[in-house]
Order: sequence, then structure tokens, then C-alpha cells
Amino acid sequence: MPRNVKRRDVLKGAGAAGATVAFAGCLGGGNGNGSRALKQGVLLPLSGDLANLGQPIRDGAILPAAELEGETDYTIDISEEDTETNPQAGISGADALIDAGYPAVTGPASSGVNLQVTQQSLIPNSTVGCSPSSTAPAVTTLEDDDYIYRTCPSDALQGQVIAQVGAEELGNSDAATMYVNNDYGQALSQSFADTFESEYDGEVKQQVSFEQQQSSYTSQLESALNDSPSLLVVIGYPESGNQLFRDYYSDFDSGEDIVVTDGLIDNELPDNVDNDMANVTGTAPKSSGPGRETFDELYENEYDRAPGVFNAQAYDGTAICLLANVYAGENDGTGVRDNMRRAANPEGEEFGPGELAEAIEAADAGDDINYQGASSATNFDDNGDMVAVSYGIYEVQDRDFTEVDSVAFGQ
Repeated sequence: MPRNVKRRDVLKGAGAAGATVAFAGCLGGGNGNGSRALKQGVLLPLSGDLANLGQPIRDGAILPAAELEGETDYTIDISEEDTETNPQAGISGADALIDAGYPAVTGPASSGVNLQVTQQSLIPNSTVGCSPSSTAPAVTTLEDDDYIYRTCPSDALQGQVIAQVGAEELGNSDAATMYVNNDYGQALSQSFADTFESEYDGEVKQQVSFEQQQSSYTSQLESALNDSPSLLVVIGYPESGNQLFRDYYSDFDSGEDIVVTDGLIDNELPDNVDNDMANVTGTAPKSSGPGRETFDELYENEYDRAPGVFNAQAYDGTAICLLANVYAGENDGTGVRDNMRRAANPEGEEFGPGELAEAIEAADAGDDINYQGASSATNFDDNGDMVAVSYGIYEVQDRDFTEVDSVAFGQ
């Protein structure tokens, strides 16, 4: 049996692009496959505009390997690549994982990267992608031959949540948006605008795009705030958000309500901006699955901090892919694809976080299982989307994003 490795030492050293984490244990399998490796790629942004969020998401994605250490005869072989929050780096990382024989990946994270990686690398090479945080509506309608899944919800829903918060909770009748110029930003800005105008009789005065990681956002702020909207919706990522909000609070703050989306729910943001950001509300997919409490405990024990946005979705993505791999009987992308719903959807015995070894044993024996996740019940529809999801609503209190309410869909 392969040498056991101390999990904390390995996980702390697993941040480099291309790092491989392998664990082995001693729980027998029922069909003789329990001695083989379950190969899983992790393709997430460890640098670039999303690094602050991407690194904790990565931690969620590799956590199942730590949980399974010493608990199964399967070797858990996880290899990481860094997308750098850049489509071309993401494609290169995906190609490296595919060439190394990884049949499935947890990721990519941002929709601007995910859509290009899936279309240029994963789908043509019959490799499963399960994103924890690519929320663009276009993911739903990909011609993907059922290789592409996600454990996060579509922004078609988040646009509705933002409109509800802006109109009902904050009492605004006019708005402007600033959005990162990619699939994520464009689609979410339009989803909000459509709902705000059609459902709440609001007016969206401006929709202003911006590029990532610029030295100034003064001109974009001038355009967005030119007609004095009472609500400003900002859709972007932490590194760009640092400069954008420095510019805003330095020269433009006139009491507008601001709503930020999941990509900016970063507790380091207020300190980086050096402002309490008391006029900011946030919306983000929420972790509310049956296994949430157990996942939180596992994550905190491993990393000495509480999980953040999309961390549970990443854990669930990896867990489901590993279970589908057990059913497939080999490291084959088509085999993993064909067993994703068998691992995640009813019917079958329910397993969740903290019970992955038992779930693997049941799958190895050919028994039906129903993985119940940390982020949701993790049931996939025909498009590979989640059937039921929820969103958290956040306020910035004492320079931390604090959940104050939630909205559920499909529950």
C-alpha cells in the first residue's frame, strides 16, 4: 500500500500550480477496484483577480482527500492547476490535466474562464468539468454532451435576488450597474436589469463595463453615477474591487446604496479599501445543504478558519466526481460523466460530508447512493445544474460581510 502522508503538511504545501496530492488508506472495496487511484483534477484561480477567493475555494476542493486519508484502499490522486483568472492559462491547465489522465476536474471558477475552457478543452476531450462557482446562464445551454456540471446556481437567479434586495429591501426605484467585462459580468448585469425593470417597475440608467485590474476606475464611476442613481450594483472580483472602491470612496461617495455580488464577497475588501463600507449589501449563493454543519467542522479543523463563498460547492464537486469515478470503475471521463447523477441524485442511501469513505464503500459494492451535499442537496437536472439552491444576503458589519437573510429557489 502507498505510503501515508500527513494530510496537514501536504495540504499546506499544495498551493503550487500542478501540485499533486495522493492519499491511501485501509478500507476494503467490494469489487476489487479499491486498490486503484481515483484521479481528480482541480482547476481554480490561485493567482490573478480572483486569487483571494480562489485559494479558499481550492481548499474546499481538496478537502475530500484529507477526509479520506486512512479510510479507503483507493488512492485519492488530486492534481492542481492555476487558471490565473485567465482563459488561456485555464486552457493550458486543463490540457495539462487531460494529458496526465485526469478524467474530471473541479472547476474552473469564473465564467469568463470556464466557458472557454469547457468548449476548447474539456468537452472535445471527453473530460468532466464540475464548477463550484461559474454562474453564467450560458453554462446551462452549452452543447456539452453532458460533460459539464456545476454545484453553484445560475446568475439568472442571482439577478432576481439583487433586484428584490435593491427594490424591496433597500427601497430604490432607479439604478446603475458596473460589471466586469466578461460572460459573468455581462449576463448578471442584464439579468438584474431585466428583473428590476419588469418586476419592480424600476429604471436602470446605465450599465457600464470595466476591465480587470486597472490602475483607476474613475472614468467608469463617472459614467455609472452620471445620472445620480440611488442604487449602484457592482459585479466584479476582489483585486479589481480594491481599486474600484478606493476610487469610489475617495471621489464619488454621495450616499448611494451599493449591492455587490458573489465575486466581491471578500472580508479583506473593507480593510484593503480602508473604509467600513457601511452602504454595501452583498448577495451570493449560500451553502445550505444537509451536510453544511459537518462540512464547516471539517473545513475549520483542517484550515483553522471558517469557510467562505463557494468553498462548500467545491467540496461537493470533488466528492461527487470521486464517487462517480468509483462507479465508473476506471479513470475515464465518459464513465465519470455517465455516473454523476447516479452518485448525486435520488434514489439510494444518503451520504454526506464526513461519510465519504462509507459512500465510496457502497458505490464500490454497486449499491445505489444519494450524495447529500454541504452546499445543497446537490441534485443535478438535465442540464447539469442544481435543482434547488439558496442565496445569502449580506451586510458589511465591523468590516466583515455578515449574512442577515436568505432567499431559496426550488426548495
